[in-house]
This record gives sequence, structure tokens and C-alpha cells, in this order.
Amino acid sequence: MAYLELLAFGLFALVTLSSSAGVVLVEDIWHAALLLGVALTSVAVHYVMLQAEFLAVIQVLVYIGGVLILITFAVMLTREGREESEVATT
Repeated sequence: MAYLELLAFGLFALVTLSSSAGVVLVEDIWHAALLLGVALTSVAVHYVMLQAEFLAVIQVLVYIGGVLILITFAVMLTREGREESEVATT
């Protein structure tokens, strides 16, 4: 049983680190927001593995439910459409 917990921790640690690095390294802001959602969800899974369910719920409600949705709306409202700019130049 301890080996499965260690394997699960290693898997989610890899997911957390790779998606966090992707947030910083990816050029498209939409993909960065999606990778941020993956990183925050993975952190919530770490809280569940540590038997801190309250912190996991708060992580999901506040960060994923609030902050990430706010970032998603900001990206959608401020992003310039590629189709509109291509039509305007021709």
C-alpha cells in the first residue's frame, strides 16, 4: 500500500512540476491558463493525499473556481481575434 501512495505522489509531483513549468514557458496565454488549472488541481490532489480535505476543498473553490475562472474571462475578453485581424488587413 505504501508503494502505491509513493507512486501516486511521484506521478502527481511530476504533473505539478511539468505543468507549472509549462505555465512559465508556453507562449500562448490560453494554454498557460489551462496549464495553471492543471497545476492547481494537482496541488488539490496533494492535499487529499495528505488527508487535508478542507484545504483541498478550499483550493478547488477559491483558486480553481474563482481565480482561474477570472483569468479565463480576462483572457477571453482581452484576446484579439486572429480572424478579425486577418480580414482587416486584406
